Amino acid sequence: MKSKKNLTRFTYETTAFQGWRLCISRAGTTFTRYFSDKQYGGPKKSLKAAETCLKDIKTLVDNSRRVNGKLSKATVKKADKLIKDS
Repeated sequence: MKSKKNLTRFTYETTAFQGWRLCISRAGTTFTRYFSDKQYGGPKKSLKAAETCLKDIKTLVDNSRRVNGKLSKATVKKADKLIKDS
């Protein structure tokens, strides 16, 4: 499987982790989450979970209010909760 924009595939033989990393930066704030193949039951299922989370984060952040060019604290909290719950 190949990496996509904002989603990176980790399949190194020397590490215990195999899965997808979601990393998105908007307005000076970076959101990162790892989706393990073991946790989600395989590479396709972990990719689907990562894509769903990415879509939710993009929707929230792109439609949010900005304060001095940065995301508001409420938006950052909501995004962190979305990432944690996915």
